[in-house]
Amino acid sequence: MSSRLPFVFILITLVIDAMGIGLILPILPDLLGELSGGTLGQAAIWGGVLSTSFAVMQFLCGPTLGSLSDRFGRRPILLVSLAVMAVDYMVMAFAGSIWLLLVARIVGGIAAATQSTATAFIADISKPEDKSKNFGLVGAAFGIGFVVGPLIGGALGEFGTRAPFYAAAALATFNLVLGYFVLPETVTDRIRRPFEWRRANPLGAFKHLGKLPGLKSYLALFFLYEFAFFIYPAIWAYFTRAQFGWEPGMVGLSLGLFGVAIAVVQGGLIRVIIPKFGETKVILYGFVFNFFAFAALGLVTSGAIALILTPLTALGAVVTPALQGKMSQTAGADQQGELQGLVSSFRSVAAILSPLVMTQFFFLATDAEIGINQPGAPFFLSMAIMALCLGIFLPRRALSAAV
Repeated sequence: MSSRLPFVFILITLVIDAMGIGLILPILPDLLGELSGGTLGQAAIWGGVLSTSFAVMQFLCGPTLGSLSDRFGRRPILLVSLAVMAVDYMVMAFAGSIWLLLVARIVGGIAAATQSTATAFIADISKPEDKSKNFGLVGAAFGIGFVVGPLIGGALGEFGTRAPFYAAAALATFNLVLGYFVLPETVTDRIRRPFEWRRANPLGAFKHLGKLPGLKSYLALFFLYEFAFFIYPAIWAYFTRAQFGWEPGMVGLSLGLFGVAIAVVQGGLIRVIIPKFGETKVILYGFVFNFFAFAALGLVTSGAIALILTPLTALGAVVTPALQGKMSQTAGADQQGELQGLVSSFRSVAAILSPLVMTQFFFLATDAEIGINQPGAPFFLSMAIMALCLGIFLPRRALSAAV
């Protein structure tokens, strides 16, 4: 059996997780209209409820699944989650009411909270010096899912509002079968630890793992960076419409370029620069690069230049795997699932809060009654957050160099 097959299985699992929200976005207006019979505005409200419920469950359940995988192993958690996901997509395909769709989205959010288990598997099989670059593949998988989800949803939506769900169920089932035959168990009795409910939730995991040296500051940096970086899915469609008059096709093209660039950076470039420069320098570069990238997008007035800048801004995405690598090195082998679950929860909180803040900031910056017309203003907020990250990270870097 090829040693690469388990890694392929993990990456496909992460792609499926990342597709979870994007897959149904193109067909949501029509589907929710069918189920509720309401207006487009009412459908949008329900769409927000579905997306938020999915993200909230990922936040709450990431540490739980991670801790369960520390106790029972990565293999059963991943396989059971895929089985639940396949059934969940079929339920959504046949859902006859919004309430059943909401329940299915809640269950789907729980089943898709396996990023912690998948990244713990990667931590299990990676040498310490290889963890950051292998974590880059996690980001690459999410970049692919970010691109593929809406594309599949939009293309299959031409065959009906339920077609994307059938495709997602088939993909989850295929990956379940693949995992059953190729996925080994990496949790041995040497690193297995008892499951404790008080640690299997975001607050409990943070209280316990927060005692690890340096982890709190790394988690703060991770949250701030993810919060700032979520500006792209949060306001890009609105920003480009207001600033350049882009239609949905051009918005989709630019987001596709961005997703592909993320996959290249985190799946390829990170594997070159981490061994050469180390995590600390890469994190510092990423914060500085993103500072200027956000400034450029906030100031740009040409749609052509913005389209060129879009994939280039992905060069700053090296921060996430580098930070994950540093955090993974602070925890023991029996804590990797719990740690990755906590990291996943921090990302989920950023995914929940950032759209709320960024869209409100965009609204205020373009409100005609206030007399302001600065669509790029939210990018200046992200730029300020990068400055804050540098303010947190530079003293820590100096301290580490002095030790």
